[in-house]
Amino acid sequence: MTQPSGAGVFTAFEGLTCVVTGGASFIGSALVDRLATSCREVVVIDDFSSGTHANLAQHEGSGVVRVVEGDLTDRAVAHSAIGRCDVLFHLAAVHGGRGFIERYPAAMLANLAIDQNVLQACVASGVPRVVHASSACAYPVRLQDAEGDTGLLREDQAGFDTPAGSFPDGTYGWVKLMGEYQFKVAADAGLITARSARIFTAYGARENESHAAIALIAKALLRVDPYPIWGSGDQTRNFTYVDDTVRGLLHLGADTRPLAYDVVNIGTSTHHTVTEFAEMVFGLVGWHPTAIDHEMHHPRGVANRASDNAKIRAAFGWEPSIGLSDGIHHTLRWYEALPTRARTQAELDQRLFAR
Repeated sequence: MTQPSGAGVFTAFEGLTCVVTGGASFIGSALVDRLATSCREVVVIDDFSSGTHANLAQHEGSGVVRVVEGDLTDRAVAHSAIGRCDVLFHLAAVHGGRGFIERYPAAMLANLAIDQNVLQACVASGVPRVVHASSACAYPVRLQDAEGDTGLLREDQAGFDTPAGSFPDGTYGWVKLMGEYQFKVAADAGLITARSARIFTAYGARENESHAAIALIAKALLRVDPYPIWGSGDQTRNFTYVDDTVRGLLHLGADTRPLAYDVVNIGTSTHHTVTEFAEMVFGLVGWHPTAIDHEMHHPRGVANRASDNAKIRAAFGWEPSIGLSDGIHHTLRWYEALPTRARTQAELDQRLFAR
């Protein structure tokens, strides 16, 4: 059955209590913004290791958003912070841009504990529906290893049903795939109803410089010349504006299909090269470097990545609504006005490998 699309999805949360773990983060806080317009209460659980209080400042004194500061790697914190609610959106994770996740793979292992603690707390509190934020990194690298390949990644191509489906993108991909598996097993046992959202290359306001989109914008605003691009620049991504990502998450949170568990892509089906993204930034900034420095020694990720949207389109009528040029324009204007943005190349270089 097709669910309502567009603005109608927001009305599904009227009067509800929702919990957002990692709700002070880039995507999490954008989700909180939307939920706060209709929910009776939105509870944010975050340890502020990467999310910021500034991301939630507009909700101070609203009486709708309540913030619980705590580290969900601690089982006791998870059980005390997660109470009965209507929908829990689980976005809390140790993650970062490509530089961080490849430089600090051991840090990613904390996500196994976070997912298990949140899952157990939801079961104990009787939370009826969980939306678990997974990642396109869960897909096998073999499907994404050829530059110029415009194939689309389909949900049934990743998982533990076949050996070919379970060789994901690095440690972060493994822990995200294991997170999906934890929620699936619990759902199959009748303990919970859950949806895993494989999020693809989200970008937009409140993202930091460790991620490619903001890093490319920051370098252009600093007029770095030669302009550094990690890798050949021909690697493709399906850059998805954060508002579209949030709308997809809301559809999963409002999902009434009679399925104990499902996994759904949230991303665009259009391949754009990193060079194309950078050229759009140059045009909007009104500046172009004299040379491009392709830094092959830096982490550059898989060669191609874009989402097959047949499943989310059929279930909810969801399609990305914000094109890449408009999305870059919105993001650029936000970052340009950000008081805390990187002001020197040395400062930016340090942030590229941070969370």
